[in-house]
Amino acid sequence: MQTSFYFYGRVNNFFSPSKIMLGVGTTRGIGAEVKALGAKKVIIVTDAGVVKAGILEEIEKSLSIKSVDVVVYDKVEIETPARVIDDCARVARKEKCHAVIGLGGGTTLDTAKGVSLMAMNSGSMIDYEGFDRVPLKGLPKIMIPTTAGSGSEVTRVFAITDEKDKTKKVVYTIFNLSDVVILDPLLTVSLPSSLTAETGLDVLAHAMEAYTSLNSTPFSDMLASEAMRLVGKSLLAAYAKGENLEARFDMLFAATLAGLAFSSGGLGAIHALSFVLENYGLGHAKSVSVMMPHVMEYNKTAAAEKYRAIAGFLGEDVTGVSAHKGANLAVIEVERLLKEVKISIKLKDYGISKDDVSAMVASTMKQSRLFVPNARNMTEKDVTDIYMKSL
Repeated sequence: MQTSFYFYGRVNNFFSPSKIMLGVGTTRGIGAEVKALGAKKVIIVTDAGVVKAGILEEIEKSLSIKSVDVVVYDKVEIETPARVIDDCARVARKEKCHAVIGLGGGTTLDTAKGVSLMAMNSGSMIDYEGFDRVPLKGLPKIMIPTTAGSGSEVTRVFAITDEKDKTKKVVYTIFNLSDVVILDPLLTVSLPSSLTAETGLDVLAHAMEAYTSLNSTPFSDMLASEAMRLVGKSLLAAYAKGENLEARFDMLFAATLAGLAFSSGGLGAIHALSFVLENYGLGHAKSVSVMMPHVMEYNKTAAAEKYRAIAGFLGEDVTGVSAHKGANLAVIEVERLLKEVKISIKLKDYGISKDDVSAMVASTMKQSRLFVPNARNMTEKDVTDIYMKSL
């Protein structure tokens, strides 16, 4: 019945970049990709950490061989403040760049998307938050992730921080889709084990929320299930030994699949309840990791069959197991993963107390758009209860 509903009950949309290159060493081909876009001068949007790691050098070498001029902007800040996008876009316009290259983690890729848009549109990035409000297509863009987490390289959305009210806002537009995505596992091998774990669990949350979303589609289910299987197979291997290229390949592929999945099926309450934790010093990926099992525990009764399947994707034998018991196994398995990578799921361990809950709930309710596709309805009281249990 569900399959019939998918195909005949509604339109199921799927959005993706024009080209995705996956493989060890694919970064070396960026010069040819820039040339194919007709660009003679590019701005590389990145951060100081990527520059220090030496990752930029290979990119610049490939571009130099193809006689492409390069401007480097390495002032990206965490959680994508709108003012940074505006500043970088001014540089891109002043330098008359023809294309944008995003090189880094999710924040950097989000910033690069915004720069692409604001290089061709007037005003400030914050003016265009919301759905399909950007009037003009941005500069061509190439996305090169150096972490396996956000999936931003393949989505039509990015989050920005409104520093005036300290909230996350989103910019949805078809113009956010990349012209080229380059997935090179070599760029992820130097990622510290802690970030490997956090970003990998963010991948799991993306896939899980897309899979259990009320807006899930045949596309999102297929992509999300494979992403979760790859996380179950390779997250701990990549965490234990960063130079394990097979594990790095799997996790980078999983991140992209999960990004494509939630672009089709959407996100949910895990992300709604995690955003506020960023105000307490936790990065986005870690915030998502911490809240994931708590929201799963709340959601599991509304999507027991799918949570049972999730347990199977993560390596549990669910043959002959009831939906209820299988859903419990999914929560237990995620808690086990978090314990293995030494991430506490207790908010008190991050300096958060009962006194903070009221403000956290108020901030979270501003993200209530994410409650709509969530597997189970969620009220302000439910949010309060989840935070209290998470302490």
